[in-house]
Amino acid sequence: MSLIDKIPAMDDAALVNLLANARRLAETGAASQQAQAAEILPALEEQVAIRKARKLEAAAARRSAARGRAAAAKPASAQRA
Repeated sequence: MSLIDKIPAMDDAALVNLLANARRLAETGAASQQAQAAEILPALEEQVAIRKARKLEAAAARRSAARGRAAAAKPASAQRA
């Protein structure tokens, strides 16, 4: 199993750490390290974007649910205003 295959199973902290290391090596590493970083960076960035989108969607859903609960808790006369 390659490192790219393991990316979806990584926890967020490990993923962010690996992304930071890959970016650093892409800039300052030896030629072989730069090549390896270039190979893995797209997969890492894609996974980070996917997770960020999921977190934003979950936060929006929580806010929406909280607004719904708050509206349901208001008296009927306050809801018409």
